[in-house]
Amino acid sequence: MSGFETLAIHAGQEPDPLTGAVVPPIYQVSTFKQDGVGGLRGGYEYARSGNPTRTALETCLAALEAPGHAGAAGLAFASGLAAEDTVIRGLCRPGDHVVLPHDAYGGTYRLFTKVAGPWGLHQTSVQLSDVDLLRKAIVPGRTRLVWVETPSNPLLSVADIAAVAEVTHEAGALLVVDNTFASPYLQQPISLGADIVVHSTTKYIGGHSDVVGGALVAVDPEIVATLAFHQNAQGAVAGPFDSWLTLRGLKTLGVRMDRHCSNARAIAEFLVAHPSVSEVLWPGLPGHPGHEVAQRQMRDFGGMVSFRVTGGEQEAVALCGRTELFTLGESLGGVESLIEHPARMTHASVAGSPLEVPSDLVRLSVGIESVDDLLADLDQALAG
Repeated sequence: MSGFETLAIHAGQEPDPLTGAVVPPIYQVSTFKQDGVGGLRGGYEYARSGNPTRTALETCLAALEAPGHAGAAGLAFASGLAAEDTVIRGLCRPGDHVVLPHDAYGGTYRLFTKVAGPWGLHQTSVQLSDVDLLRKAIVPGRTRLVWVETPSNPLLSVADIAAVAEVTHEAGALLVVDNTFASPYLQQPISLGADIVVHSTTKYIGGHSDVVGGALVAVDPEIVATLAFHQNAQGAVAGPFDSWLTLRGLKTLGVRMDRHCSNARAIAEFLVAHPSVSEVLWPGLPGHPGHEVAQRQMRDFGGMVSFRVTGGEQEAVALCGRTELFTLGESLGGVESLIEHPARMTHASVAGSPLEVPSDLVRLSVGIESVDDLLADLDQALAG
């Protein structure tokens, strides 16, 4: 098997040997019978350490994010932030330094500054699309991680993963790429030099706004062993039903992403021509500063579109309340379209910091509805 859609449907998902069921069962159990002391049946002893439903999801994630990489391993968590925290606790020590994007997701910034900061971890935020700035931000001998989000949330900036990997590895650091916005269908950072890929599987991978989860994928045996140890030791694992729902979503990721991307293109082009919009942020637009890099490292440009309105913050907030088909809500990547005001919602935690987002910014998670209906809704909302 090598095709993405084939792997998404079959990797880690052989028919059940007992019943022939074509979908992996939900092993809703907490413990497993052992055949004598130390005699594990199938390798399972306790569901925090491993569960067959979670194993199926982790196997599939590894196959999609790192095809052809022997030893690739996926690890599934209760949330994206639980996955991120496992990277921090597993690979960093008090006194270490990390480099974050200048426009990092607010929850990630909060985790590094408010949780890991008092623990002793230091961070610098920098525009990662400029590798010269990255070089200057690295602290020789202390920088442990370079953390990349590409495309970023909510400004849709693009980092050249291969170029960032080269600078990161020259400094003896590890490159972590948050691939949530792109998904493994559009972008595979490990093939471009990343050491670890992180996901909020709540978003495009789950795809139906009905399950919360996170994931890590890595290929280096030492990194995999360390992360797996901390996954078990810290215990924020994905439960069997959440794993099953996420795996079900993963099966249709490819076809959903095709529609997300085509709808986003139509909406971005509509917004560019609208007099009430001052700027449109979508990597697929030729004028986007990261367009050429995105063309090189992505299959398509994703379903997230951000834009700034001419009426300022007051109009941005009002616009979010005038849509009828776009639902006002946080999160992203589901089949339904969402609209939100990042400065007051998803990124309120970075208000007053160097990562503060523009107050006139609106973020769209473009769903897979009929594009004409989505365009009509935005048209009436922008008309006031």
